[in-house]
Amino acid sequence: MAKLGIEHENLDYKAYQVIKEMIINRKLLPGRKIPQEKLASDLGISRTPLVNALKYLEHEKLIKSMPRRGYFVRLFGYEEMISIFELREILEGLAARRACHEITDEQKKRLQCFFKKFRGVKEIGDYKAYAAEDRLFHNFVTDVGSKEFLKSILETCNIVTFSYQLDATEGLVRPPIDTLEEHLSIIDAISKRDELKAEELMRLHLRKSLEVLKRDFEEKDMAYT
Repeated sequence: MAKLGIEHENLDYKAYQVIKEMIINRKLLPGRKIPQEKLASDLGISRTPLVNALKYLEHEKLIKSMPRRGYFVRLFGYEEMISIFELREILEGLAARRACHEITDEQKKRLQCFFKKFRGVKEIGDYKAYAAEDRLFHNFVTDVGSKEFLKSILETCNIVTFSYQLDATEGLVRPPIDTLEEHLSIIDAISKRDELKAEELMRLHLRKSLEVLKRDFEEKDMAYT
């Protein structure tokens, strides 16, 4: 890990970026304590910029401060996850529609490269690789189709869902084989600049995941009654 204290002046922001990336990449898992001393040592900074970064991440609802215990990656419950997916359905649908207008020819080429290595594969066993591609795809559509305010909201929502606490499936709510064709259809609609279809497909894609979450929540709730 690069020593931030040597290379950068804005240590608060750089520490914030590093920790946020660790949460996105599931190097810091939901519910786990943030190892402040180790992080400060690894980054080559003092505790002050690190704590400032943690406070900002707490403001973004990505971590949680617990008195006398320290900072923890926030663990979201099922009901909270359902609310976030409901928000994603609406906002990412809007981002997909806008992407049809905003996407450049160069961006279109990049978009069409997503999920190439998974196409035609009958059984996708590498959940980690697929989850990484899934994350990059959704972030790309958000980047292309979102203005600053919408992008900021979606970024936080996406980080929460991409770092979701399903360890065995790398945070994926549904298996890759259930979502691959949905992703490819969205890519095709945006590439053809079909804004209505792009929005409809993106919303349907997220709604299906939302339905799975709701079913899981109901089953879990019934198990404890």
